[in-house]
Amino acid sequence: AVIDVINAKNEYALQSSVSQLRGSVSKEIHEIRDQIIYEIAFIESALDDPEHISMDGYGEKLLKVVLSVKKKLEKLIRSSSNGRVVSEGVKTVILGKPNAGKSSLLNLLAGEEKAIVTDIAGTTRDVLEENLVLKGISLRILDTAGIRKTADTVEKIGVDRALEHAKDADLILYVVDASVPLDENDAKIMEILKGRKAIVLLNKSDLTAVIEKEEMEQKTGAPVISISAREEIGMEELEEQMKKMFFQGEISFNDEVYITNARHKQALLAAKKSLELTAESIEMGMPEDFFSIDLMNAYEELGSIIGEAVGEDLVNEIFSKFCTGK
Repeated sequence: AVIDVINAKNEYALQSSVSQLRGSVSKEIHEIRDQIIYEIAFIESALDDPEHISMDGYGEKLLKVVLSVKKKLEKLIRSSSNGRVVSEGVKTVILGKPNAGKSSLLNLLAGEEKAIVTDIAGTTRDVLEENLVLKGISLRILDTAGIRKTADTVEKIGVDRALEHAKDADLILYVVDASVPLDENDAKIMEILKGRKAIVLLNKSDLTAVIEKEEMEQKTGAPVISISAREEIGMEELEEQMKKMFFQGEISFNDEVYITNARHKQALLAAKKSLELTAESIEMGMPEDFFSIDLMNAYEELGSIIGEAVGEDLVNEIFSKFCTGK
């Protein structure tokens, strides 16, 4: 978290790192581990002292606890997507046909002339990348070659690279020249948008439009914004839409915990797998000591996130909660 504070690229990354320094992740993990270690201690105590500690109906009770804890882990795992966006930035790929205004959009967002803009179609042949911050959100914006069929070898390589980057983009900005009818190249781009986070930008709104906003909404299922990169119209709406798409308009670091570390995510996934194995053992009617093995694995994985080994945790839990030996 200290390193993350130093390397924070935007206000959200800084707030997330400060939140972690204050122990938001640690607190969440401690609470989950407390639930798990209680059940492990109960099982071990019951196996050691069956005369005084009954396990009748325990499997059903434990299953509810396991499913509840698993749900909490899944929420933390899902937060890693936002966490990566917070710490690394949103990989944003600009797609569109040649001369749609992609490079003009990049220049406008960057606040300077990063890309060459001419009336000649196919000017951009390689991928141009720019890092910037909008509404406190870091963006890695990639301006790509215009999507079209071409016999030009160099331009074709640029088109292939554009399509490749679009595959793992967090967000696609599909720039459409609203003054020109749609064609087969647009159909190809709209196919790429299916199931993806995307915003359609009807550019050149200062000219006579032949494409309607409602038409693009129906064809793509994505939010559509009318803009003019030349006249600098629609940028505020675009920025708000991006913030809304990734953070539902707000990021509350007092209430939400974001996982920004890849190692932490892997530990959470391993712990979740161990809980799934515990649930399977319960449903199969396996002996109770099978439960404690997988529960302990989950406990250890979560401990690796906050730098805590099992140590004397189990012994202390048994003596404090079940009074064994007193």
